[in-house]
Amino acid sequence: MVITSGDLAQRLHAEIVGDTAREIRGAQSADRAGISDITFIENEKNLRRLKTTQAGSVLLPTSLRKSITQPTSQTLLFVSDPLFAFLNILEEFRPARPRPAIGISPEASIDPSVQLGENCNVFPGAYISDDVVIGNGCDVYPGVFVGPGCRIGANVVIYPNAVLYSDVIVGDRAIIHAGAIIGSDGFGYRFHEGRYRKIPHRGGVRIECDAEIGAGTTIDRAMIGMTVIGEGTKLDNQVMIAHNCELGKHNAFASQVGLAGSVTTGDYVRCAGQVGIADHIHLGERSLLGPKAGVHKDVPAGESYQGYPAAPEAEQLRTVMSIRRVPDMRKQIRELQNHVGKLTTQIEKLVSEAGDSASGLEQKKVA
Repeated sequence: MVITSGDLAQRLHAEIVGDTAREIRGAQSADRAGISDITFIENEKNLRRLKTTQAGSVLLPTSLRKSITQPTSQTLLFVSDPLFAFLNILEEFRPARPRPAIGISPEASIDPSVQLGENCNVFPGAYISDDVVIGNGCDVYPGVFVGPGCRIGANVVIYPNAVLYSDVIVGDRAIIHAGAIIGSDGFGYRFHEGRYRKIPHRGGVRIECDAEIGAGTTIDRAMIGMTVIGEGTKLDNQVMIAHNCELGKHNAFASQVGLAGSVTTGDYVRCAGQVGIADHIHLGERSLLGPKAGVHKDVPAGESYQGYPAAPEAEQLRTVMSIRRVPDMRKQIRELQNHVGKLTTQIEKLVSEAGDSASGLEQKKVA
């Protein structure tokens, strides 16, 4: 694929500065791009990359137009969202591999009771149990296990070695990556007469439309009712969702986030890597949790929490800055202690001298 910067500017409704006839043959990151590539600079913080990148064409935010005062060798295209524009261009230069069309492999194990939609691919080694319904256009890759009673919508992709226990519900266009485990029992036990008794988990898991479940992620079934992954929610690799959690729409959790049982979230909640959340906590709509935050109480809507135990971002920043000042404060305290010690010695000396003087005066009076 080859396109000129001028043609691209027209498609993007971009303001262009530079050579409109420059050819674009690829899309690359700023540090890897060459003269025939297009790249992007997302904000003012990264504007310095404009001087170092070898890219021939660069997408920039419209807000930085007035910041470019010196002429450059690149062709510049100013758009409202450079990253979004770049991703669309990238898909044209590097299109995804075409969807396979193998149909239903005779080496897959499919129970006769399964209702399988049209235009599905079921790869060798997949196992689909009884009473399963699968919608149109689904891909079930090798090694996938689909347990009894599962309901899978249309255009769902289940990558190799993912496991769906019984009675899991998956909405349209969901993606379940390799090695994900959906619907295993929750970690629930009751200590009784000197031993742990397993609490039965008879609920299920519902993954709503357009959700994406990362590789190696685990989602436990509910004890009663449903563990829910809301519409459009994206879970990274190696995320742990415990029994009876209910996630809202369009949440985004980075790798190694862990939720204990019965956590609930509003819509558009974001968790950075390794966040841990105690049981029965609620995360309010559009709340944000920073890396490794340890959450032990509800987080209000729209708030950003950091640290362990998690607290509002501004409060944690003050705490961190205070902790960083501790070495200097200890030094100051030692200096003050030394100074106070010297002053105490001087005061005691003055008091002693004053006492001696008073005693001498008394002796003179008596004489």
